[in-house]
Amino acid sequence: MFINFESDKPIFLQIAEGLEDAILAGAFAEESQIPSITEFSVSFKINPATALKGITLLVDEGVLYKKRGIGMFVASCAVEKLRRKRKEQFYDNYVSGLVTEAKRLGLTEFEIKAMIERGFKINDRD
Repeated sequence: MFINFESDKPIFLQIAEGLEDAILAGAFAEESQIPSITEFSVSFKINPATALKGITLLVDEGVLYKKRGIGMFVASCAVEKLRRKRKEQFYDNYVSGLVTEAKRLGLTEFEIKAMIERGFKINDRD
């Protein structure tokens, strides 16, 4: 996980998104323990309250849960919840704008699909 202190994105959001990425990548399996607030704050040289704020976001979403006296754990349904959330964000952040711009340019659905397929083929070679 990387924290960009120059980013406009708040550090606590970067912590939450970094944990989401790690969970989706399998670095933290469901029902496994994540690093403590202290470990996050020491590793990234940030205020513990900032780390806690990022983790609390994921607790509120049901991605993480606390075992009293032990620490924070990844919920059993975390991967599916994160995939659903990220798919909606993907649509909102990319697809919606893509379709709007395609319409402005007079592109057809077929042309957009062909461009996307071309993108997949190019990236498969890398």
